[in-house]
Amino acid sequence: MSTVTVIEAGSPIQYWRKIKECWQYRDLLRMLSYRDIRVRYAQTVLGITWAVINPMISVLLLYFVFGVVVKVDTGGIPPLLFSMAGICSWNYFSRVVAEAGVSVIGAQSLVKKVYFPRLIIPLSKAISALVDLAIVFFMLSGMMIVYHIPFTWQALMIIPFTMLTILAGMAFGVWVSALTIRFRDFTHILPLVLRIGMFLSPIAYGASLVPQPYKWAFNLNPLSGIIEGFRWALFHTSLDLNAVWISIITIFIVLISGVWYFLRMDQYIADVI
Repeated sequence: MSTVTVIEAGSPIQYWRKIKECWQYRDLLRMLSYRDIRVRYAQTVLGITWAVINPMISVLLLYFVFGVVVKVDTGGIPPLLFSMAGICSWNYFSRVVAEAGVSVIGAQSLVKKVYFPRLIIPLSKAISALVDLAIVFFMLSGMMIVYHIPFTWQALMIIPFTMLTILAGMAFGVWVSALTIRFRDFTHILPLVLRIGMFLSPIAYGASLVPQPYKWAFNLNPLSGIIEGFRWALFHTSLDLNAVWISIITIFIVLISGVWYFLRMDQYIADVI
């Protein structure tokens, strides 16, 4: 018996069905993720070594600006290690958002030919970027050994903060991919926003250095609570629980609203692109 897929007008029930449909197409999601990993470093001389070079360049740049020029207080933590702990979540988040932003447009030949839940396209970017996240974690672990920073049971708390990082990448990636379909200006705006966001996130400096009157606006950046959580788990630094809760609430609001808007656009995607 052949299976017939019926595409209906959008409704709350239909949105939920489309979300569940992504699980039915999990093999396609796995295939797209694997393809992204292969293509990312294909026909390059250094190959996957770029996954090490890119975060290291970012860390060295931040170290020079905040550790050499400005000389920010890192609370006794080596500045390079301090920045590497911050770059873990930011490196993953920025990659997912940047790639997801143009993912649907880049897959327009596939979108126009066959039906499948388009939400899979930006989600595949979040999965493929996990390889780079794992590499950065490996680099961070190596640096902790070099600097003789002991691993404690508290380090296991890095797991929930890693999950929040993945959800943040998915949330903003889905939103940007949906907006880019309708407004192509985002392909030009997004790189600028990510560059600014890198310096507005506490990667190479602590959130405690932010003046109190601006703290509320600073905490609206969901990466703020996550990055501080990484350092708390690894280096036992102080942690502002309010910032963590703001990050959690912001991420889930953006994720739910982003999926809703993307599914609302889903029926027009093939026509718009």
